[in-house]
Amino acid sequence: MVIGFVLVFFIHHFDFLLKNLVKSLVTLPLVLPPSVLGYYLLVSFQQNAFLGKWFEIIFNVQLAFSFEGILLGSIIFSLPFMVNPVLSALDNLMVSLQEASFTLGKSRFVTYTQVILPNVKPAILTSLILTFAHTIGEFGVILMIGGNIPGETRVASLAIYHELEALNYGMANSYSLILLGFSLTILLVVYYFQKRFKPDFT
Repeated sequence: MVIGFVLVFFIHHFDFLLKNLVKSLVTLPLVLPPSVLGYYLLVSFQQNAFLGKWFEIIFNVQLAFSFEGILLGSIIFSLPFMVNPVLSALDNLMVSLQEASFTLGKSRFVTYTQVILPNVKPAILTSLILTFAHTIGEFGVILMIGGNIPGETRVASLAIYHELEALNYGMANSYSLILLGFSLTILLVVYYFQKRFKPDFT
């Protein structure tokens, strides 16, 4: 959430040379096959790679095949679900709100945090919920980064895959029903908040 809000702030409020490249990199996980994204993340997380070595030196954390690795990977491949809905809402927000704040002498940061973001609350709530739901159900990237280590990197979606491999169809069905119910609940919550907090400028 914090990384998403920072990215949204700079992308929306500043024009810079590589702006379209930054937006493309943020959105890339939406169109890139999970196996490709997972492969490059795994390569970057290795101990002999810059990112993997840096995390090990600074935080004493090994990223490849660890919970910390799939956590960082989840942040990267879920960024589009956090950033894009908020950016879209900001693009459709009345410019006069921002201009009025500037007229009153407020800075870009104050305008962003106290004027702009409160007026796109439905988009923020939607982004938070969908980002969380997408992370819970992710399979490909998690499998590439963390493998399927019991008690360490085996998440819900991998548990279904594991039970299917072991021909435990009853357990696979139970896990699947739980994720199905969870996903449906998430969507109902999203639509509820979108309707409840829809801004009214009339």
